[in-house]
Amino acid sequence: MLTRLDPDLKQKASEAVTPRAVVIGAGLGGLASAMRLGARGYSVIVLDRLDGPGGRGSAIWENGHRFDLGPTIVTVPQVFRALWQACGRDFDADVDLRALDPFYEIRWPDGSRFAARQDSDAMRREVARLSPGDVRGYNKFLKDSEKRYWFGFEDLGRRTMHRFPDLLKVLPKFAWLRADRSVYRHAARRVKDERLRMALSFHPLFIGGDPFNVTSMYTLVSHLEKEFGVHYAMGGVDAIARAMVKVIEDQGGQVIQNAEVDEILLEKGRARGVRLTTGEILTAPVVVSNADAGHTYDRLLRNAPRKRWTPARLKRARWSMGLFVWYFGTRGTKGMWPEAGHHTILNGPRYRGLVRDIFIKGKLADDMSLYVHRPSVTDPSVAPPDGDTFYVLSPVPHLGHDNPVDWLAMAETYRQKVQAILEEQLLPGLGDHLSASTVFTPETFRDRYLSPHGTGFSIEPRILQSAWFRPHNVSEEAEGLYLVGAGTHPGAGLPGVISSAEVLDSLVPDPVTVPRG
Repeated sequence: MLTRLDPDLKQKASEAVTPRAVVIGAGLGGLASAMRLGARGYSVIVLDRLDGPGGRGSAIWENGHRFDLGPTIVTVPQVFRALWQACGRDFDADVDLRALDPFYEIRWPDGSRFAARQDSDAMRREVARLSPGDVRGYNKFLKDSEKRYWFGFEDLGRRTMHRFPDLLKVLPKFAWLRADRSVYRHAARRVKDERLRMALSFHPLFIGGDPFNVTSMYTLVSHLEKEFGVHYAMGGVDAIARAMVKVIEDQGGQVIQNAEVDEILLEKGRARGVRLTTGEILTAPVVVSNADAGHTYDRLLRNAPRKRWTPARLKRARWSMGLFVWYFGTRGTKGMWPEAGHHTILNGPRYRGLVRDIFIKGKLADDMSLYVHRPSVTDPSVAPPDGDTFYVLSPVPHLGHDNPVDWLAMAETYRQKVQAILEEQLLPGLGDHLSASTVFTPETFRDRYLSPHGTGFSIEPRILQSAWFRPHNVSEEAEGLYLVGAGTHPGAGLPGVISSAEVLDSLVPDPVTVPRG
C-alpha cells in the first residue's frame, strides 16, 4: 500500500498494455470494485485522501486501544466470499470471522430486555417472555421478512437498476409486498407490544433510514440475521479492508493513500481521468467513484453540465441522519461489567418522538438511544491486557437542517450526557477507568469523509430514493463514470456496498488490450 502518489504513474500509464481504471476512495465499495476490475484484467489504481484504507470502515489507535470507526458487524458473509472467489481467492483464509451469540441485547427503561439470536426457537422464547400473545404474529413477520429478502436482496439488490424499464419490471412485486408501507407500520401489523415493534423495526437506522418512513422491504434484515447470523471480523472491519488491499496489490493494482481527487475530468461527455488536489492528472477510460454520490455530483463534477443530479436536485433530497460517536478505552476493567456484551442497545424513553426529532425536526433531543460496541469481549487485540475498548453511537440530526447543531460548542456537553447514561444503565464507575477518548460528530463526518451535511449513510433509503430512484451505478451524467458505495444502488451497509461492486462488474465493459506506445 502506497502512502503517496508515484510521480511516474502518468508515464507508466502511457506504456501500459491494458486500460487503467481509477477508483476514487478506498472505502469497502471502492476496494471491492478494484478487486473485481483487477480480476477482469484492468490496471487499477485506488486513490484515497485518508492515511489508511477502509473509509468509514477504517480504524484509529489511541493509548493501546484500536477503534473501528464505522461498521462493526458482518451480516452476509457470502457477499465477501463471492467477491474473493471472483478473484480466485479464499475469503476465509484471509479473514477470521467469529459468529456472535447473542447478536445484541436490547434494553428498555422499564428494565426489560430482548436478546437477538440466530436460533428461531430461542427468538420465539424471547418474544413469548415479553409478550406471549405476539408469538404467532412474530412467526408471520419472519415469513414476511424472508419473502422480502429473496426479492429485495437476492434479486433487486444484485441487478442493475439504471434503466427505467428496470423499475417497471419490479413495480408489481413492490406493490404485492406493500413496499409503500413503512418498516415500523409493517411490524406494528404483526405484533402489538411496543417493545417488540421497536426490536423488529429499528434496523433501518443502521443504514441511515427512518423506520417510520423507509420502505418495509428493509424488514429483510431480520431474515438475514436468522439465516446467516451476525459475525465479527477479528481485527475489526479494518482487517477486512487491509485484506482487500492485499488482494488488489497481488493483482498488480495500487492503493494510494493521502491522495485526494479534486475533479473528475471529462472530454466530450466522457470520463477521461481525474485531477488531484496537488494538480496531478491521471488518465483512465474507466473512473469509479466510491465518494459519496452527493460529493461526486456536486463537487467532483462541478465544472460539467448535469442533467439529473443538479445542485437543486441534491438539495431537495432527503438525507440520512448524522451520528455522534464516542470512542473510548478503559483500564483495569477486565472482568467488570459482565452484563455488557459485544453489542448492547440502550433505548431512551421515546422511540417515534426521538426519531422524528432526528429526521424531521432536526432537533438535538435531551433524551437519546445508544448503540454500544464492546469488541474486546470477543477480540482481545483491540485493548491493553487489563482494559476494554468501546464505541457508543447516538443518532443525531445531520447538518442540513435549519439551525444545525453547533457541535464545536455542544460535543463535550453531549458526550457527558452519554457517559452519564452509560454509568447509570450499563457501565457503573466508567469515569474512574477512562484511558482513551475520541469523539466524532456530524462535522467530523463532513470533514473526514466529505459526506454532504455530515450524514452517516448518504441519501436516506426511502422508497422514492431507492432502486431506480437512487443515483445509478452507471452515471447518468458522464459516459465511463460509475458509482459504488452507500449513496448508490443498492444502498448502505456492508452487504449493500459490496453488492454495489457486483452490480458494477456487470456494467463495466471488458478491457481492450492496446499496443505499447
